[in-house]
Amino acid sequence: MTDPVRVLVADDQALLRGSFRVLVDTAPGLLTVGEAGTGAEAVELAASQSPDVVLMDVRMPEMDGIEATRRICGELPDVRVLILTTFDLDTYVYSALRAGASGFLLKDTPPADLLSAIRIVASGESLLAPTVTRRLIAEFVRRPGPVQPPPAGLDGVTDREREVLTLIARGLSNTELAAHLHLSPATVKTHIGHLLAKLQARDRAQLVIAAYETGLVTPR
Repeated sequence: MTDPVRVLVADDQALLRGSFRVLVDTAPGLLTVGEAGTGAEAVELAASQSPDVVLMDVRMPEMDGIEATRRICGELPDVRVLILTTFDLDTYVYSALRAGASGFLLKDTPPADLLSAIRIVASGESLLAPTVTRRLIAEFVRRPGPVQPPPAGLDGVTDREREVLTLIARGLSNTELAAHLHLSPATVKTHIGHLLAKLQARDRAQLVIAAYETGLVTPR
């Protein structure tokens, strides 16, 4: 029997936390292992409970969800963070993805979609639909913000890997990549694995960000 996906719920609203917990615990193959009302509690519980996925609110007292995500992803590489936000293009979402989150959802997402998202993130995939990827990254690349340290360059990335990275940033799935480049799915996965290692990215979401921040891809 497969072990259940262990979920930590982090939200400062007790009613929402309770609702998410009931939803998760009544779903096959999912189990809530804790609730956190602050970012600091989320970091502490993630360390002690080792969840597979953290459902992370952004706006919380003591420590916001972005900093909590940064700490969790930095200290616990096997824990995935799924950001839950109120706004479709919340200004915090881009920062959360840079901090290591594997994706984001709106809080009014249908319950079945939320449960599916938890399973997708737990499996190691990022949760950014192609249209959302393009719109999200383009929006935040256009916005002025604080000066960031220079992004890691693409030294060591081969021409083929650059091509793969460009298409990932444009929102193509692995199947679409294979068809577009006339490669086998296994070869595409190999290229993506090399990119993850060379760019020190946790998942596909961070590859997209790397493509924009290095200037390989620019918003259309």
